[in-house]
Amino acid sequence: MEKTNASVERLGTEPIGKLLFKLAIPTVTAQIINMLYNIVDRIYIGHIPHIGTAALTGVGVCLPLIMIVSAFASLVSSGGAPRSSIRLGEGKPDEAERILGNSFTLQLIISAVLTVVILFFARPILLAFGASNDTIGYAVRYMNIYAIGTVFVQLTLGMNAFISAQGFTKVSMFTVLVGAVTNIALDPLFIYGFKLDVSGAAIATLISQAISSALALAFLLSNKSKIRLKPQYMPLKPRVILPCVALGLSMFIMTASESLISVCFNSSLQKYGGDMAVGAMTILTSVMQFAMLPLQGIGQGAQPIASYNFGAGNADRVKKTFRLLLIVNLIYSGVFWALVMAFPRLFASIFTPDVALADYASKVMRIYFGAMFVFGIQIACQMLFISIGNALCSITVAVVRKFVLILPLIYILPCIFENKVNAVFTAEPVSDFLAVCFTSVLFILMFTRSMKKLEAKKQNR
Repeated sequence: MEKTNASVERLGTEPIGKLLFKLAIPTVTAQIINMLYNIVDRIYIGHIPHIGTAALTGVGVCLPLIMIVSAFASLVSSGGAPRSSIRLGEGKPDEAERILGNSFTLQLIISAVLTVVILFFARPILLAFGASNDTIGYAVRYMNIYAIGTVFVQLTLGMNAFISAQGFTKVSMFTVLVGAVTNIALDPLFIYGFKLDVSGAAIATLISQAISSALALAFLLSNKSKIRLKPQYMPLKPRVILPCVALGLSMFIMTASESLISVCFNSSLQKYGGDMAVGAMTILTSVMQFAMLPLQGIGQGAQPIASYNFGAGNADRVKKTFRLLLIVNLIYSGVFWALVMAFPRLFASIFTPDVALADYASKVMRIYFGAMFVFGIQIACQMLFISIGNALCSITVAVVRKFVLILPLIYILPCIFENKVNAVFTAEPVSDFLAVCFTSVLFILMFTRSMKKLEAKKQNR
């Protein structure tokens, strides 16, 4: 137990740079590995003989629904985990355990509801999301199996956040790594060996997520965890869970709105460019995941440092954490942008052997990723708002980018430009740039105010 306490307390004493490196490497690795669940499925599916292109497009249409499942995990965990870190910083481990127990129960309830909804309404939902007559069969088969494993997805994503929030990022990485390796091993067996095509990919994912969730729960039930999952803290208490849901709402909006945006993109692209444009969007979304998840992983590595020190009243360490997070995010987003601009065909060919689809996707990729180089600012600011418990600002920046900017632009820009397909893809970089400008101004105003209050509070203690 002394070793566990020391691991948590280092969040307030160890040099920021060294600490962020230790925590961020495993969380970034975990995010990349977690992404492999969907990416590897698409790579294998895209290479199925004769049906690969249609099957890939069908599974791509499932992505918005999968994002909704992930969004509900974020609704609970991305608010609960930072609040548990803040409570640890305040020296209140019992309160942190109450947050964990309530979050676990709420995730079980949400999982049950999502499973029922997907099983009964998958077909009409997927048709609304842009599936065509040629791709709907593949989409429904994949989602019906995926739905059975919804509880495993929820618990893997949700409970791992509480492990990382204590500073045990290597443990959370390990739970995801074991599942991902299992998925990569089982995919070819079920897809090609048993000739189950998209159904095989879904079965492999289900088994892999079940293993990951079991490992995460085993750690949180053990003495190695600073905060443990205890039955007495599992009954839902509004005063405990509602603040967590309020804080997690920004990540929920950010993730769930990706689903809505994918639907809008797919429906507009189907209208102007047909299945080829929708297939290209599947590839672009996959590449965007590859870009975004490491940024979120770096943010998750910084979150326990910022949250713990915010709870402990150490404003200087919170500021240093943000500065370092911002620098690292900008370097990463700039490098990734340069690689996409230089080698779009390379990224596109990873997901499909279809020459025509790869060529098409590589042409529009430079448009879609046009403002990627500044997006590290957006993620850094939003993650800091969440880390210090500022629910209102974190929700505001998420809503502005998704609903005020990108959704209207998907429909406005095709009315302005002659090339309507390219106009749809242009909605992404335009909204990204404007969102970064808005978020930067809001962050300067609100973060400065929060740090002044924190410093004044510490002086009055």
